[in-house]
Amino acid sequence: MKVKKFIAPTMPEAMNQVRKELGKEAVILNSKEVYKGGFLGFFKKRNIEVIAALDPQPKAPKQIKTKQKNIDDKKPLKPKESTDQDILNELKQLKKLVSTQSMQLDNTYKPVYQTAFQYLIDQEVEEGLVKEIIDEVMKTFEEKEMEPEQSMVFSETKKEMERKLETVTFEGITMEKKVIHFVGPTGVGKTTTIAKIAAMHMLSKKKKVAFITADTYRIAAIEQLKTYARILDVPLEVAYDLDGYKTAIESFSDYDLILVDTAGRNFRDKKFVHELKSNIDFNDDIETYLVLSLTAKAKDIQEIYEQFHHIPIKELIFTKIDETTQYGSIFTTALKNNIGVAYITNGQDVPDDLIEPSPSYISNLIMEAYRDA
Repeated sequence: MKVKKFIAPTMPEAMNQVRKELGKEAVILNSKEVYKGGFLGFFKKRNIEVIAALDPQPKAPKQIKTKQKNIDDKKPLKPKESTDQDILNELKQLKKLVSTQSMQLDNTYKPVYQTAFQYLIDQEVEEGLVKEIIDEVMKTFEEKEMEPEQSMVFSETKKEMERKLETVTFEGITMEKKVIHFVGPTGVGKTTTIAKIAAMHMLSKKKKVAFITADTYRIAAIEQLKTYARILDVPLEVAYDLDGYKTAIESFSDYDLILVDTAGRNFRDKKFVHELKSNIDFNDDIETYLVLSLTAKAKDIQEIYEQFHHIPIKELIFTKIDETTQYGSIFTTALKNNIGVAYITNGQDVPDDLIEPSPSYISNLIMEAYRDA
């Protein structure tokens, strides 16, 4: 069997290459998006990578009927059925093998473990954490002197991820602090998330909530929070500087919860984070949550987190889970930085699309597509 990898800007172009080199009988084993080129990690171009295969064996010639063979004409040709099934099984196994090798990772594991390893890498779990997980899974079966099936590796991998996540918190807002700050880059959905959290505490927990916005850089952000404030019947104050912020806090002294929307900026530039500190009083009487979008690259998410290391972040909030199929950044960011996850959002509806996660929820989320990998 001939197997070859093709890379092209679009799927039609990739398919044309496949047909040109392998012919119309070629079978597509795997396809995915890859990024090539660029300068210093930037401006990479999106391409499509296709793994295709061709069985060079010609089809068996048709048998000439004879009087002797006419006796068995009514019986199914079992040998042919068996051959077709064997080829199908071979293609399935080859597809898994090619998939695990296509990223050119070190294949240090047996195929049953390598498939799980590659799946977690594709889910954007950091490679070092993936190795820890798979090593523990292997150890479990080796101690039992078992050669596991793929479904058993799936189950044990999920359990190991849960065990690791139990080392971080999943508290969310506990009402121990009255003033709650939300920080993060522009476009991650901070304002909508604040509205969801406000609605949850008002409707299900019967709390008295107020809004403060310090996002005075974008008029649209202020108007958006004003709209939510009108819908929820929540008071709103705009803080243009630190004095205005303190005045707003004092005016809401009789409220149970004060939710503060901060300016979303380009936090790759450290001066914007320091500017945030000059407009907001991050003291012991407040809690701060960092809002991150799952549509961002895993490396970008980690870089954003590191920009906030001097601000006391209690837990993380991940947004836009409905706009991606890769969830490993939740696991990686939490474990790598030993920080909890407060909420996950999965849509624009207020207050419905707000999830209070747990270790089992996150491990299920990451592993849900594993059986089809």
